[in-house]
Amino acid sequence: MTKVAIVYHSGGNRTGRQAEAIARGCASVPGVETRTYSLSASQVGPDMRWRDREMMEELKEMDGIIFGSVTYFGTVSAVFKSFLEGTFGLWYDQSFKDKWAGGFTNSGSFNGDKQVTLMMLLTYAAQMGMFWVPMGDHPGANHAEASQDDINRLGAFLGPMAMSEPDSDPSQFPTPGDILTAERYGERFASVVRHWTREGNYVTPRAVDAAATAALKKAGISASDAFLTS
Repeated sequence: MTKVAIVYHSGGNRTGRQAEAIARGCASVPGVETRTYSLSASQVGPDMRWRDREMMEELKEMDGIIFGSVTYFGTVSAVFKSFLEGTFGLWYDQSFKDKWAGGFTNSGSFNGDKQVTLMMLLTYAAQMGMFWVPMGDHPGANHAEASQDDINRLGAFLGPMAMSEPDSDPSQFPTPGDILTAERYGERFASVVRHWTREGNYVTPRAVDAAATAALKKAGISASDAFLTS
């Protein structure tokens, strides 16, 4: 059985809904056991050090871990940063080495410097000796016939990004497109990890980019003429 964990911190449950969607995607892959860890301030001591040792021990048994945090001031939350720093012992003995990693984030703005959050998670994974699984979907919502409910509407490549209006009903955000993006990423991540553990064959799904296709169509140029493709 392949084991995948989603570790995240959500300020108002909007990032939590994104995490739940990723978990559904992971769970849709046969032979994958998915565990979700919602971080909270109660796991952090008065000295801002991480206190949940049991959770750390459980994560050592995972084949892949997807990290997620709401973006605050262009980076992960204080609670999530405390968790990362709490894994120093796991860095020391390389407990996460050769495990698979991924990341996701959500903020109240379309940009909100979310890329910085994903870069931080990627850097952390590299320092831990982990392999990173990127999005795998082309950007959406970037041409005339596109929709704000497109998959990957925020055009992320490192991992799923979501935008949630801060004054909205938390049950309405992230948007259906952002939720679907998260589900697809969870499925992709779990499939890659399961293949790595030699428990299943992973077939790479490929699709052409919608925006480039639209631009070529408007210009009256075929893809075979524009690119070195068959």
